Amino acid sequence: METNTRIADHPIDDIFLNRWSPRAFTAEEIPEADLFTMLEAARWAPSSFNAQPWRFIYSRRDTPSWLTLLGLLVPFNQSWANDASALVFFVSKRTTRAHGAEEDSPSYTHSLDTGAASALFALQANSMGWFVHGMSGFDVERAHDELRVPADYRVEAAFAVGRIAGKEKLPEFLQERETPSGRIPLRELAFEGAMRL
Repeated sequence: METNTRIADHPIDDIFLNRWSPRAFTAEEIPEADLFTMLEAARWAPSSFNAQPWRFIYSRRDTPSWLTLLGLLVPFNQSWANDASALVFFVSKRTTRAHGAEEDSPSYTHSLDTGAASALFALQANSMGWFVHGMSGFDVERAHDELRVPADYRVEAAFAVGRIAGKEKLPEFLQERETPSGRIPLRELAFEGAMRL
């Protein structure tokens, strides 16, 4: 792995600096128990009204559904995700039922809540020596159809999971990008009292 040169603006646990999204994977098999441990961590994410809108559609490499999930990715993402050990699509329910209500109503936070689940998923994976790379580059309409996602759910993102490999297995233009990326300084993101741009 490339040397991680990330430096936090304020003291944080190393797990946050060590999590990054590589594209070079070893193509090794992932034990189902490992993948379920990551999904279990995601399941414990916070959500508005404890609605838990997230759903997980997964495939481990060399299983019957692998080519279906891989085929939903745009060609660029297929080119490197083909060496992942698992693919997971995160889906969220767009509606929720308030306590005591008789009907569902739109959920304002379904995507935010599912994003929290994806962060816990990635952090758990990293703590186990696996890496996760999230993707929005997939065919949304086909994903709804081929993954049999109901109309009141949104396919949020796809995630490739794998053990990190040397960047030399990637095309040269991707090798240059195969390193932990920096972040916008906190002073440009956090505002006391009101937002100032």
